[in-house]
Amino acid sequence: MQRQRMLLQAGAWLAGAVLHCWLALHGRSNTAAAVGGSDDSRQYNKLRKLMKDARHDCILFANEFQQHSYLPRERGESMEKWQTRSIYNAAVWYYNHCLGQMPVVMVTEDEDAIRQYGNETEGVFVISFKNYLDNFWLDLKAAHELFDSILQSRRERESESQENNGKEYPEHLPMEVLEAGIKSGRYIQGILNVNKHRAQVEAFVRLQGASRKKKDLQSDILIYGTKARNRAIHGDVVAVELLPLHEWKGRTVALCENEADEKASGDTSSEPMPTGRVVGIIQKNWRDYVVTFPSKEESQTQGKNVQKILVTPWDYRIPKIRISTQQAEALQDCRVIVRIDAWESTSVYPNGHFVRVLGRIGDLEGETAAILVENGISVAPFSEVQMSEMPVSTLENPWRVNPEEELKRIDLRDTHLVFSIDPKGCEDVDDTLSVRALANGNLELGVHIADVTHFVPVNSYTDLEARARATTYYLADRRYDMLPSVLSADICSLLSGVDRYAVSVMWELDKTSYEIQRVWYNRTIIRSAYKLHYEAAQALLDGDLSGVDEILELKELDERTRQQKLNELVWAIGKLTDIARHVRAKRDSCGALELEGVEIRVLLDDKKNIHDLIPKQPLEVHETVAECMILANHWVAKKIWEKFPQQAMLRQHPPPRQEFFSELRECASAKGFVIDTWSNKALADSLDRANDPLDPIVNKLLRSMATQAMSNALYFSTGSCSEEEFHHYGLALDKYTHFTSPIRRYADIAVHRLIVAATLKDTKENIKDSLFSNKDLDELCSHINNRNRAAQRAQKQSTELFQCMYFKDKVAEADERCVADGVIYSIRTNGVLVFVPRYGIKAPAYLKNKEGLVISCQSDGSCEWKPGFLQRFQNRITSTTTAGESVTLSLFEHITVKILGQSSRCHADTLKLEIVSNTPYETTDADVSQNSHVMKSDLVKEVTKSAEEAQLAQERARAEIIQEEYQEYCQTKGTSLYQLLEEIRDLDLLDVSAGNRA
Repeated sequence: MQRQRMLLQAGAWLAGAVLHCWLALHGRSNTAAAVGGSDDSRQYNKLRKLMKDARHDCILFANEFQQHSYLPRERGESMEKWQTRSIYNAAVWYYNHCLGQMPVVMVTEDEDAIRQYGNETEGVFVISFKNYLDNFWLDLKAAHELFDSILQSRRERESESQENNGKEYPEHLPMEVLEAGIKSGRYIQGILNVNKHRAQVEAFVRLQGASRKKKDLQSDILIYGTKARNRAIHGDVVAVELLPLHEWKGRTVALCENEADEKASGDTSSEPMPTGRVVGIIQKNWRDYVVTFPSKEESQTQGKNVQKILVTPWDYRIPKIRISTQQAEALQDCRVIVRIDAWESTSVYPNGHFVRVLGRIGDLEGETAAILVENGISVAPFSEVQMSEMPVSTLENPWRVNPEEELKRIDLRDTHLVFSIDPKGCEDVDDTLSVRALANGNLELGVHIADVTHFVPVNSYTDLEARARATTYYLADRRYDMLPSVLSADICSLLSGVDRYAVSVMWELDKTSYEIQRVWYNRTIIRSAYKLHYEAAQALLDGDLSGVDEILELKELDERTRQQKLNELVWAIGKLTDIARHVRAKRDSCGALELEGVEIRVLLDDKKNIHDLIPKQPLEVHETVAECMILANHWVAKKIWEKFPQQAMLRQHPPPRQEFFSELRECASAKGFVIDTWSNKALADSLDRANDPLDPIVNKLLRSMATQAMSNALYFSTGSCSEEEFHHYGLALDKYTHFTSPIRRYADIAVHRLIVAATLKDTKENIKDSLFSNKDLDELCSHINNRNRAAQRAQKQSTELFQCMYFKDKVAEADERCVADGVIYSIRTNGVLVFVPRYGIKAPAYLKNKEGLVISCQSDGSCEWKPGFLQRFQNRITSTTTAGESVTLSLFEHITVKILGQSSRCHADTLKLEIVSNTPYETTDADVSQNSHVMKSDLVKEVTKSAEEAQLAQERARAEIIQEEYQEYCQTKGTSLYQLLEEIRDLDLLDVSAGNRA
């Protein structure tokens, strides 16, 4: 660990970090290192971020402000010499402060400093980085290669600058000019987003806060061409100058290579849009890039001993990078990591250096590693110090409940039927459910979540590692856990038949209306009775008992006990589903959206070969579990905000931008549907009405488009925005958080600490330890949001990798699995985008090939290529041959397509569709899932309607009771104010004295 930490610091110096302080690394090693270098704010910020990561045990020592290490700058002394002298003085002070027990190494490339201070103080070594590697890390071959690569890159860059005086790009404006221009409104600040389908031509700048308000722009700014991009790289924060109105351009709407279904490609408008050019880079977003070396015939050599190679990044949005290496030939068939060092205005391409090899092109492990690196995902094994914090649990000595802890918790083991419902093969079970009838006739619903925080103390090594990972990463064939498996798959996993700690949310519900009467939160002990998978639970819900033998917990019981237990379980699942329907109906009435995503399950055989690709089958029991979890998250959110209004972690879902709905509205209009997008309720109702009884896939696709248009849900600190911004658009809830998956999400761990601090009055834990300041919580939320996006991208890319591998070795002409039904969902100028329900694939199908031929369909439905032309309309496209034959393809039309795998040497493999026939393919298995999906929607609507009718009936009944009470107890005989006053006058005239005397 210590050696890795020292190498990280040394590597950061190599990139040119500036330190006006001294970094001391200490731990079990007996060596510390001081690092200094040149001025580069990006690397400085990276180093500061590294320092803030508590896992690295870094110490910030500000030598300028410490009496014993401060040195005044001498007259005529350069800034660099003064800083070097100050760092050396600080190193000497620290050596003496540690009583000479820890040698200190100061690494510098200043040869004068090495000569002057190298032998001045015993125990303080002043050496070059090359010397440091040779003396301390001789066995680290990769570090030596990295050093040589960086050194060569720097020499080549300096040589190129001297040779090339011409400017390829305009110089960036100074930072002070950019800041002033942004404040005045002349320049606009935003994040550069390169269109990966047209990376050489199109990029967009998405405006940030103040810039959008000042300019009142309704769309992103188009940056057309690499010259206008001016060396900015995808993800950089840039300053943009708008071009004159007559220079504005529109988007390209033709299909291109690697076309897919994304927001960037969803806009089919070719109207001119705001167009600009980059005048400066405010913040670079450079990272590690996976690249591929050119093939032998493509490579070019310059210079006598060194090859200048242009490598191609795996990500289409990143430009080619020039590196200097002598290993080009050996690395031609590998995926490699490089880093960018600089991009001078005199260079067409950025310069970088080689870092390390990932694996061979096309190899599963190498391609998976590329996906992880591209998304910044680190999956190193858990360290010894983290594992040393884990409780012991083995087959011989399984973990047991602590008797002292047992006294502090509510024991539900003998009073509640608790069970879990999860996907098949799930190991990290972090949520269970219970429902029972109370003595007063009401129901009690319970959501019981693994108490991870009991085993992961605040700021422990395990906690810091989980915070850095932020989430468990699920790929198509594997997962990388946020927590060590002894917790995630054993002690914290709520498996059946074993005692576990939980944090429980319990509601008392009215027995008929299911209205919540009261709610409470407790740390509990549970023993789950059943570990069900979704299909088994759905079968029980449907009354199908044929699969009961698969429920392991019922196997060893006698017939009578088994039947009794089964009846209890069937009742519980049915009652939970009934409750979930009513909870969902209530959210639906407020505008909750039922969206659609394509989720593919990869089936692997025993040898890890791909057996099949199966779209996820929607079951009502999925909805049952989801609604119970949403309910728990909602109530926990309300509680922690109530207790900690400035320091609670909630989850918001902002309303989407209206321009993202344009394609949805246009597509719906092709079927005669009108989609109202001005509120979540209006959108939900519109989508419910947009249903073609003859083709359920239409509604599925429209909901998928609505999902694509949505903003991302984000974690946030309640102290950073007003209560009006807390709303969750998709779920139609005023407050929401994540509480139900602490095994796989760090946000849930933070929320667990908040709910425990908010509800357990007698806890001895220091509440302050459970709370972040608003600023720290804001930073944590930003980090988790970033990691969640990375996890989603990695999962999507991994699924696409397996989809390509599945079709890669198949002969499309001979294998019937390569032919399937497809539905057109977008029209382009040279083709269509098609959804294949059987495999969950969205891909382009060209109507015009590279030779300029267009598709022609024969009378039997078969297609071939012929000379001709295409005409694109809003909802259809027509292909006409020179012989006058024509065929028209329309939105939502079913066609038959052939699925082809396309291998790429430099990028990820892709899938391509060829139109085989303009007629539908035979009925697919996906229709079953679509029909069940529609049935589920109808069921929710039916419950919504019955709930509304029940509410009206209750209101009428209350009105009748009020009327009866009014007739029985009121003293007035009329309904008008005049009659009331007349009655009072009559009462005033009565003689009541006789009554009083009696």
